Amino acid sequence: MTVEIQPQPQSSTPVRVLIVEDDLVDRMACRRAFRAAGGYQLLEADTGQQGLAMALSGQADCVLLDYNLPDLTGLEFLAGLAASRPGGDAPPVMMLTGADSATVAAEAMRRGARDYLVKDADGRYLELLPAGIERMLREQCLRADKQQAEARFRTLVEQIQAVSYVARTGPQSGLDYVSPQIRLLGYTPEEWLADPGLLRACMHPDDRERAWAGVSASRAGALPLRLEYRLLPRGGGELWVRDQADPVPGTGGTGPGAAVLQGILIDISASKAAEQALRRSQEELRRLAAHQERIKEEERKRIAQEIHDELGGLLTGIRAYILVAQERALAAGSMPEPLLADTADLVQTAIETVRRVITDLRPSVLDQLGVWAALEWYAGQVALRAGLHCTCEIDPRAAALELDAERSTMLFRIVQEALTNVVRHAGASAARVEARREADALCVTVSDNGQGIAAEGLLRRESWGILGMHERSRSFGGELAISGGAGGTVLTLRLPLQEDNHG
Repeated sequence: MTVEIQPQPQSSTPVRVLIVEDDLVDRMACRRAFRAAGGYQLLEADTGQQGLAMALSGQADCVLLDYNLPDLTGLEFLAGLAASRPGGDAPPVMMLTGADSATVAAEAMRRGARDYLVKDADGRYLELLPAGIERMLREQCLRADKQQAEARFRTLVEQIQAVSYVARTGPQSGLDYVSPQIRLLGYTPEEWLADPGLLRACMHPDDRERAWAGVSASRAGALPLRLEYRLLPRGGGELWVRDQADPVPGTGGTGPGAAVLQGILIDISASKAAEQALRRSQEELRRLAAHQERIKEEERKRIAQEIHDELGGLLTGIRAYILVAQERALAAGSMPEPLLADTADLVQTAIETVRRVITDLRPSVLDQLGVWAALEWYAGQVALRAGLHCTCEIDPRAAALELDAERSTMLFRIVQEALTNVVRHAGASAARVEARREADALCVTVSDNGQGIAAEGLLRRESWGILGMHERSRSFGGELAISGGAGGTVLTLRLPLQEDNHG
């Protein structure tokens, strides 16, 4: 709030001016000047000690101080006032000096005087006294408002659960302020500001080069900063922080130095721990899913083998008995029973059904001839069953690769699921499977000329087939991408090659 000193009616509160002056004539001159202006209450002291006691007692709003006093100089008066009120809440002082005392006036301003007037022989300074007092009190109010605002801001900053700081930018970059929360790292603000290398020294060795490069670039160019790195507190342990800062106008002159960085260090250790726990959980779930897939494939293989050995053998035996019965009837010169022929046809249909079930469970060609032959065979099966024009092209360099059993199964199942989706949902007339080898990866694509999958179809959580393909590929470090449009859908699987596959 700004206080304006104006001529006031007698009923208003006057401004209390303490005149510390040993010369009675000068005091009387000052009285006349203030009385003419109106609105002032004058207090007088003719010694420095008396004036100092009155100033410290809170009786005066401001002090008009003569430099030459019988017991104290003006500088000694200012020193005593500052020592008794170190918080800066003493009344402001205007110094009266001689005509040749510019040096004294400058020293008085340095020691705490707010203003000064030079006593001239003609007494013109008396005309300036009311306006000078008014200006000094106005500045005092502004200064008090600024200090209160700074105190409120500092209190707010120091209540935030983060380390706040202000850093200079440009060639002379460095810290100007750090909040008391720096004790989180085991240091006081004074220690942290005194050693510019502490931040770099406290960075985790694995993060230091990257983090310090980012911090240095931000301070040198007055650039926004967004970094996450680890700090090592003095007492041990490890602290994850997010360092974010933005440039604001400063007082560093022109160029980058004209801005300062206002930033905060936020402790994100808890969220990082939760993130790492979630990542571990995801990895464990992924390993569990891969383990279950292996178990499922082994179970499919076992069931297919049992059906082939048990049921397949039983049906083949039944059909053989029926054929023998028919042959014996013909040898005896009689026509075979018609039901035997119908039964033989039913048994043959059952055998073909068993073969299809076995193939769906686990194609024998995958185990016997490998994944490339299995992909060509399955493309043919899709063309035969669904009436699609389905082709499979294997690049010779890809065909030369020998994938292990688990990768072969993963690759076959992804292509199988992709072609199943083409048949069920794409409305396509043609599909194409391609495999080619890149420098360090195997790339397999499945494309069709259907209606194309919509973006929402890729994002639906209930699209278990798509999710399953993603999980299968991730289990081996692969990347699966699906894109759709008016020309159809393209699925691309990129599988990193193992060392023993290079060649």
